[in-house]
Amino acid sequence: MAQPLTAAAGLADATALFAGPAARFHAHPPFPMMGVAMLLVLLLLGLAAYLLISRSKGRRPPWAAAPEPPEYAARKVLAERFARGDITVDEFLERASVLNWTPGAQEGGRK
Repeated sequence: MAQPLTAAAGLADATALFAGPAARFHAHPPFPMMGVAMLLVLLLLGLAAYLLISRSKGRRPPWAAAPEPPEYAARKVLAERFARGDITVDEFLERASVLNWTPGAQEGGRK
């Protein structure tokens, strides 16, 4: 003998049929972190693409230090040669003036 359907039982069956995926699995979707993992992968791929494109255009990455001007390297070599005694005081001052450098003066301001 068939059981008579009550309104509450019929409503519960209909709700389960038309419910979303979470109700069909009775608790949670099988892989709840899959969406978060995919989002992180897409973000990392986007970051890598941005860095590759900016690198190909000749820009430095944001964390890279600014390159040192060539004048600083020339001053360092000149000072090292003077310290070793390879050149005299007059030669040192003459070459420093060619570099527009006054040894002992501060770079950014007045002494």
